[in-house]
Order: sequence, then structure tokens, then C-alpha cells
Amino acid sequence: MIISFIICTYNREQYIYECLSRLAANTAKEGWEIILVNNNSSDNTAAECARFVADCKPGNYHYFVETQQGLSYARNRGVAEAHGDWLVFLDDDAMVEKDYIAHLQEHLANHPEAGAFGGAIEPFFEGQKPEWLNPWAMGFVSAIDLGDEIKPFSGKSYPIGANMGISRATITAIGDFNTALGRTGNNLMGGEEKDIFSRIRQAGIPILYFPGIRVRHCIPPKRTTKEFIARLGYGVGMSERMRTRNIGILAFYKRLFSECIKWGGTIVLWLCYAIQGHHAKGDILVLFRRNVTGGLLNLSSSKGGN
Repeated sequence: MIISFIICTYNREQYIYECLSRLAANTAKEGWEIILVNNNSSDNTAAECARFVADCKPGNYHYFVETQQGLSYARNRGVAEAHGDWLVFLDDDAMVEKDYIAHLQEHLANHPEAGAFGGAIEPFFEGQKPEWLNPWAMGFVSAIDLGDEIKPFSGKSYPIGANMGISRATITAIGDFNTALGRTGNNLMGGEEKDIFSRIRQAGIPILYFPGIRVRHCIPPKRTTKEFIARLGYGVGMSERMRTRNIGILAFYKRLFSECIKWGGTIVLWLCYAIQGHHAKGDILVLFRRNVTGGLLNLSSSKGGN
């Protein structure tokens, strides 16, 4: 079994060297490779990758440039270039521990039924921890922790792109990432992960949570501002609009109905936090939900962060 670690990067010169170095320093030395896809970075990303090669001299490292702009294009390029039976996607600002690969190899060997998986993601705040952070807002910083047991992802939950994997057989069966979805350059469109895991789930392929594989995800101060959360929410709404309308108008209206239900839950949480005096925690949920709704309805006036 070969594991291909696919890292797609765009203008992350401050993180990519450490990301690659930590992966290369893993205790497991065989049965894996690194596929780095540079998606037209305009900073010093290429130089940092070259420094990694000079310092670490990895024999299992492959570097590519994907000229089609967009995370889904870059991920699909990584899939096409990879040699692995398993395709593991790590963000370019996600840092693994030395035993990450050994734990992953053990999990995959013990659970051959899995067709995809996700692991724990711990946010590392480079600035102050935001006062608005609460269990319902962990997704805003791409954080996930489902406990210490291996279990299926259930309901509407699915792995997060900073730490997830899909088997080659599964990709062959359900297809690549949807290039109409996902981030392009600096925009915050998403949806490509939800789309591909929805297709995997519909095909009846098990998606497991592996607690033994954890990454530390770097969160700069700009990612905790109201402006960023507003843009994130709008991007989520726009991607959901595109994803569901591609399925059919009925799927879009179902998504609008579920948005009404989400608003009900958001209001209840806002009231609870207001009663407790934690206004920032409730306000951020309302801000995010307002902008998701704006994106769903394609309301450009909903992009603001106030």
C-alpha cells in the first residue's frame, strides 16, 4: 500500500517549508510519497520548496505547477500525478506530528472497509484566541475533533480538507473534485469537499474518522476578523447555491428550507449566549448565517462584516 500526500499550495511561503519538513521527518520511512502542487503562487513558495529539497533531500517528493487556478484543479492534478492507493490531502498550513504516517498506516491496515477518512484538526492561533470562539463556530477555523474512537462520519458531517483522505478506488468510482466549486485565488468559495463526500456517501462507501492522525492548523489573526467570517459565510452560501442548483431546482429549495431551520437554531444560540453575557459568541453566529443566506440568494449586499 502506497500513501500519496497531496499538498496544494497558493502563496503560503511562510508555512510551506515547515509543512513539508514535518511530513518528511515522520518516523515511517517507506510506503508513502509527497505530491506538491503549486497553484500559480506569486510569492516565494517555489523558493521555499526548493529550500526544502536542498535541506531534507527527500527521495519521495514530486513538485508540479498547476496553471489552472483553483483548489479543485490543483487537487485533481495531484490525484493524476500521484502513485498511491490512498490520496491524502493536507493543507499547506497544516503541521503533522512525527507519528502521523505510522498511525495512518495502522488505521488503514486495520480498516480495509474504509473508502475515505478524516482526522482531527487543532487550530493554532498565531494571535489571540478570538473571543467569539465557541463549539458551534469551530468550523470557521477548520477545526474538528470527534473524540478518541474510530467511528463513521454520520449525518451531515464530513472530513475537512486540512486533514482528509480518499482511496484511489473511491476516486475512480465517484470521480474527481468538482472544478466549478472550491477556492480560486483569494476568494472563499467552497463546497468541493461537501460535494465529493456527498457522492461518496451516496455510493454507500464508508467514511471513517481516525482520531490517531492529528494536524495543527495555523490560523493567522486576519482569519479571525469579522470581515473574514463574513466573506467565509458568503462564500459558503454561494458554493451551496451553485452545488444544489447543479443537482436540480428541488435540491436548491430543500437547501433554502434547511437554511430556515439553521436560522432557528442560530437565534436560539444567540439568545442563550446573550443571557450568559457572551454576546460576541452569539453575534458571530448571526453574522456568519446572515452571509450564508446572502450567498444562497446571491445578494451582493450581504458581503459586509458588520
